[in-house]
Amino acid sequence: MVNMEINLASIGMEKGRQYETIITTNNGNGSKNAAPIGVLCAGDNKIICRIFKGSRTLDNIVREKEFVVNITHDPELFTLSLLKNLPQDHFNENLSIKCADAYFKCDAISFTEAVKQSDPIRNKGEAIVFKSKAVDLVIKNPVKAMNRGFGYVIESLGNFKRFDLVDDAKKEEYIIQFKEAYRVVLKVGRKEDIKAMKEIKKELLKKGCDL
Repeated sequence: MVNMEINLASIGMEKGRQYETIITTNNGNGSKNAAPIGVLCAGDNKIICRIFKGSRTLDNIVREKEFVVNITHDPELFTLSLLKNLPQDHFNENLSIKCADAYFKCDAISFTEAVKQSDPIRNKGEAIVFKSKAVDLVIKNPVKAMNRGFGYVIESLGNFKRFDLVDDAKKEEYIIQFKEAYRVVLKVGRKEDIKAMKEIKKELLKKGCDL
């Protein structure tokens, strides 16, 4: 199904929330590249991405000014895209991934230098933030874009369930994991994920945890 009026809400993307996707680009030599990239929904048909300099994906987008965002929950696709690049027979001619549940083509409309001193990488986190407009959306199977906040909620619940059954060292490990999960969910999670994490935090506080 091709949507004439693009609205990313039709694949579960809410304004202000970040989603895990695979971005595919043209390498400029006839081959195609895939990379897992988090995208921030910035409106009905707008997204924002932040990619570190030195990335092939960023170089391709700056050069071509267009790319495809693929929506899938297939862990193998994410793994191959990060570790080895997808085999070329996984791509359609229009840059999309053949077995993606949905995809949308984007035109890049602005680029901004972005540096975060807090990034734990070299070169002070030098990156480019770019805003893009979705110009074509294809939904092949009913799907919601993946927000990693839900995974953190499930992991935190699993640890909470075991909290009173483990020794002090393991409890401290769970607390450290929860603090990181809570930070990430507040940053990128959906409102439902944030609400759930706040409930878990309340219960951990009742147990005397230092959060």
